[in-house]
Formats: sequence, structure tokens, C-alpha cells
Amino acid sequence: MSLFGKVKNTINLLKSVDLNQLAKISETIDLPEAMDALGNLDERQLKGLMKMLKTKKKKGQHNLPPIDGDFYNLDLKLSPEQRELQLEVRNFMEDEVKPLVNDHWNRAKFPFEIIEKFKKLNIAGIPYEGYGCPNLPFLMEGVIAQEMARVDVSISTFFGVHSGLAMGSIYLCGSEEQKQEWLPQMQKLEKIGAFGLTEPNVGSGVSQGMETTCKFDGENWILNGQKKWIGNATFADVIIIWARDEDSNKVKGFILRKDNPGFVAEKMKDKMALRIVQNALITLTDCSIPESDRLQNANSFRDTAKVLKMTRAGVAWQAVGCARGAYESALKYSKKREQFGRPIASYQLIQNHLVEMLSNLTAMQTMVFRLSELQDQELLTDEHASLAKVYCSMRTRDVVSRAREVLGGNGILLEHDVARFVADAEAIYSYEGTKEINTLIVGRAITGYSAFVN
Repeated sequence: MSLFGKVKNTINLLKSVDLNQLAKISETIDLPEAMDALGNLDERQLKGLMKMLKTKKKKGQHNLPPIDGDFYNLDLKLSPEQRELQLEVRNFMEDEVKPLVNDHWNRAKFPFEIIEKFKKLNIAGIPYEGYGCPNLPFLMEGVIAQEMARVDVSISTFFGVHSGLAMGSIYLCGSEEQKQEWLPQMQKLEKIGAFGLTEPNVGSGVSQGMETTCKFDGENWILNGQKKWIGNATFADVIIIWARDEDSNKVKGFILRKDNPGFVAEKMKDKMALRIVQNALITLTDCSIPESDRLQNANSFRDTAKVLKMTRAGVAWQAVGCARGAYESALKYSKKREQFGRPIASYQLIQNHLVEMLSNLTAMQTMVFRLSELQDQELLTDEHASLAKVYCSMRTRDVVSRAREVLGGNGILLEHDVARFVADAEAIYSYEGTKEINTLIVGRAITGYSAFVN
């Protein structure tokens, strides 16, 4: 975290607490270090700090509590090192990404300039061991997904596709040679990844109805078919493609390089959600891939499902981040927006909306924290991940809807951020398994009966 960031966080906390609470604060912030930092501010930083402190309160205004969506202080479950990384990502998203997102979201453009800055965070492949990856708990992968989605779900999705789905496919299903070739470069974001599973005619039923085919001709694998909704695919260096073997009818995975003949990625347009994400319609026409680029440990859809199970928890965390961003934006707005001579935050109906939002958010947060604990303990099951994805994506819809209502007419303007959260929540609701599919996964686990249509 930057020097000014440390001071700013400390001041924001100190302004809202009494002396009896300082002991609690000292558990998460090194107060002597932060206070010492005050003497090291440069002139620009000092002026900014003094401006913040000198802001005059309006007549009758009292000290208001800070805007913080972590009502149950779940961040205290993190170690000091984990908390530092969380705040580093938060500051990056606030300082480097937030000023760009509304403009790029509106124009459906990706801010490529942030990739170089992303590299400095060193967070790609968070839970993987070796290959330059941080090898941190899955909990931190979730926390980072939340912090990104709290500012922008599109950027969180870009990162989740690259670090989770693409890197994860190679990490779980690749040979050692493939891991050595790709993972170190992808960890440094020198190579960007994408993941091609969903197709134009097959989404939820892709495990049995995959239309993209592969056939070994004695030297290479020949792929034909289409993939749809493939994030990052318009500019990715490597795309993981899943295809059905014409001979064995088994699903296999392939590492497709962007310059491979027979591969075309066409940008999808006119989306109402995740507009920054560059989704593509991929067409494969007699696309030849050498055996050395076939994922050596991906021999059936069960192997594909391992990747999805690992990353589905991250999508639940994304939903939490989206909800938190909407809640905090609505709360901030309610304290500034005045009607009938008072901030709207002082009215009962607005407080009811805010508390309902916070209740949903807090329930979601406790669920995903426990979900990641199960994952770190190697106890995570498909139904665990599916239940979290179902619940969190549904509750996020409710939270963003209430945030939109708190903002009234301003809720449809990008400048207040809530409109973007409302739209992006719809994408979270559908990807990585719809509500219906994830519901049936949980239903099968608790009843012992499969309600899937064969």
C-alpha cells in the first residue's frame, strides 16, 4: 500500500471511533507506523490530507460512520499479510481502474493500459504451487475476486478467466512440459489466456451435447466447430478449447495459440452486461493442433468439471463483490443526497432498503468465507460450490435492485456506478452454471435423486 494510502485509511478509521476502540484498530493497522508516515508526506500528499481534514460539516451534521460493507468484520479473519494484499488490490482498483471503467464500459472497450500495472500486483495464479505462482490459500483468490468486482465486475471477470479458467486448465490438466511453457508467462501476464467451452447451441448441456469436434489424423488434431461467449478471446495469446473426440466420444482439451490457422475470433457486440469484457464467437475450421498442445490429462468432461468446480467458488465471490460495490455506492449516495431538507439516509424507507441490502451482503460474505475454507481444507464438493453460486447470484440481484431504488432516477446513470452493477449482476447470474443447473446439482446431493434430463 502507498504511504498516503496507509495514512488515509488510518485517518478514516480514527475519525469515526472513540478511544475505547483504538485497541481493536491496532489489531489490523500499525498505528505508530501510520502516524510516523504523516511526517513523510510530500507537499502534494499533505495538501490533499489537509483538505480532507478541513472539510467543514454542515450545521447540525454529526460524525457519520464509515462506509464499509464488511459489517461482521470478516476481514479480521485474514492474516496481516493477507490483509495487506487485500488493501493493495483495493487501492489498485480504486486508483487505477475506477477512473476508467465507466467510460470503457460505455464504449465496450477494454483498458489495455492497466495490464502493465496489473503485473506489479503479482496475483495471477494465486492458489497454484510452483511456476512463479504465489501459492496462497484459495481464500485469498476469493477475497481478490471480491475486491475487483467491488469496483468493476468486468475487470474481475477478465482476471478470473485468465487466472482461474485458463491457467487452471493447464495447471490441473496439462503435462509438466505444458505447465513449464505456459504458467510462468501467464503468471506474469506476459501471455493472456481465455477458456472456450460454451457453444452457440449448447450451454448448460455442453457435457453431453458438445458440437465442437476433434479428430486425430495420425499427426495432428483437427478441430471444427464454434464457441460462444468466450471472454478475452479477441486478444488472448492462448485459448483453452474443449472438443468432443469423434472416435471415442470423449471430451478433450487443447491449447490453442492465437495465430493458429483455422481459428477466427469475432467480437460479440450489443451486450447489456460486462461490456468491458471482450467476449468472442470463435469459429474453428479444420484447425490443426499438434499432439503436444493437447492437454495431456484432460480425457473426459470430468476433467473439465474439475476446473469448473475450482473456479465456481470465485464466481460466488464475484457476486459478493458486485453486491458490496452496489451497497456501498448506495449508502454513500444516501448520505449526500438531500430531499425535503434532509439527507435521504435519515428516512425510514431508505434505511430499510440499506439494511435489507446489508443483510443479504453479510449472509453472502459468511457463506463464501466458509466456502473457501472448505476449498483450502480440500473438502469442497460440486454441491458446495453450486449452492454458493446459486444463493449469491440471486441475492446480488436483490441487492443491486435495491441500490437502484435508493438512487431513484440517478440509478440509471453510469456516473453513480450502480447502473453498471445492476447490469453486470445479470451476467453473474448466468455464467459458470445457471441457477437451474446449479440447483439440480445441489438437489441431487441432498435427495439422492438426479433430476437432470438424460
